[in-house]
Parts: sequence; C-alpha cells; structure tokens
Amino acid sequence: MDGPGGVGTTTVAAALVKLLRARGMVVHATREPSVSPLGQLARFGTDVYKGMSMACLLAADRYQHVETEIRPALDRGHTVVCDQYVASSLALQVMDGVPRDTVWELNRYADMPDLAVILIARVEVIAKRLAERGPRTRYERDPRGPERECAYYGESARFLTAVGVRVLELDASMSSPRDLARAVAAAASGSTGGRS
Repeated sequence: MDGPGGVGTTTVAAALVKLLRARGMVVHATREPSVSPLGQLARFGTDVYKGMSMACLLAADRYQHVETEIRPALDRGHTVVCDQYVASSLALQVMDGVPRDTVWELNRYADMPDLAVILIARVEVIAKRLAERGPRTRYERDPRGPERECAYYGESARFLTAVGVRVLELDASMSSPRDLARAVAAAASGSTGGRS
C-alpha cells in the first residue's frame, strides 16, 4: 500500500490487516523502510540522503526486507500487507530527481506485489492532514509536496500497470479507512496468490 505522506496508508493498512484477520486469514503486517538498521537509516535520513544515495539505500533495504521477512512469510502461507513498497520509490525518488528508468532498474528484481494499492486524495485534504499531525519528512515540509506527490504517485501507478503489475488506485479523500480496507480486500480476492 503506497501513497503520499498524509494520505493514510498506515491507517488503511492497519484496517486491512484487522479485516483480513477477522476473516480468518493469517496476515503478516510490515512496512518500508523496514525496521532493520538499514531501513531505519533510510527512514530517519531523509534530510541527509537525497537523490541517488536515497534511491540506493531504499532499494538495498527493500531487497533485504524481501529476503529476510516478506518471502519467509509468504512461504509460510501468510498474506503480506506492506505499508509502502516499490510504488513509493517510483514516486519519491523520481520526485527527488532520479530518472524513473534508473529507479526501476534499482528495484525491478524485488518481488512485485500481487496487488499494488495506491491511495490518493485531494491535495487540500492531504495538506490539512499534514498540518494537523505535523510533517515528518522533507517531502512533507515542501509547501507544494502534496500536489507534487499526488502527481508522482499517479505516474507511478501508470508505470507499474504498464510493466504488468496489478494496480488498484483508491481515493482516500472522503472514504473511511474501513471502507478503503474493504475495497482492497474485495480487489485482492481476485489476485493470483503467487509471486510475480
């Protein structure tokens, strides 16, 4: 599940995990950057690392995350819900000046999701949410950040669709996290259940 800062990916991912578990599924919830030392370096280094250095750092964390956490969970038969994944790199690192083809080349060997969910919202809704909770990254501190992120996530969705990833875009402007989780669960029920 990916989307601009303030759109609610963490809240919706948690609602999805709760919904799927209530339906009897075994769900492994995770996030990126991961909780590993490498992931934490990326998470708390957005003011230090930019452009290609951040793109490489996030890609390295993703490959380790896939290898040590995501694949083992899938091998145990769990459904994996990940808060932020490849779509975020294709949006934020491109927004940061790294060519999209370069970002894709850095990430293309990571396991692609059965369903990539991209949340969007009206720019004013995101700006209001960010103002209420406070910005956490340099992307969120940019006054044009919400507008730019929404545009880049839209491009990310189109790119992933073009390379064969199943993408679901949802507008989180007015829908509750529970309703969004239901929409994701309904769409995911039609996924292949395997690795791309």
